[in-house]
Amino acid sequence: MKTVIILSSVLFLTACFDSGDAQAKEADRIKLGKATFDEHCASCHGKDARGTTIDWKRPLPNGKYPAPPLNGTAHAWHHSPKLLLNTINNGGAKLGGWMPAFKDKLTNKEKQATLDYLHSLWPKGIQQKYDARFK
Repeated sequence: MKTVIILSSVLFLTACFDSGDAQAKEADRIKLGKATFDEHCASCHGKDARGTTIDWKRPLPNGKYPAPPLNGTAHAWHHSPKLLLNTINNGGAKLGGWMPAFKDKLTNKEKQATLDYLHSLWPKGIQQKYDARFK
């Protein structure tokens, strides 16, 4: 019984003294996601994912829609992580868009880090709604 109490106490105290590893790993993922986004996505989705046009819902002269902002002001946060990864992997051509496929251009780690980065840009209220729905 004494051993169980000691082990329980050690486990409890270990949990209380978080070394910050989880926060450091999250910060590293977001940093990788920002770098990946800046290199592969910002030219269409804009700096800090703010978009490149005022009205992303209005078609361009070529009939296609501009890339939407991904910072929480458009609709990306309505979609599941699975659908967002599918869009990253397969692009938007099948849906009438022009986003290229990144399936063979980005690693799975880069793709997930990009989603983590975008999530970090969303207002807290949207993050909470998204997390409640999908996480």
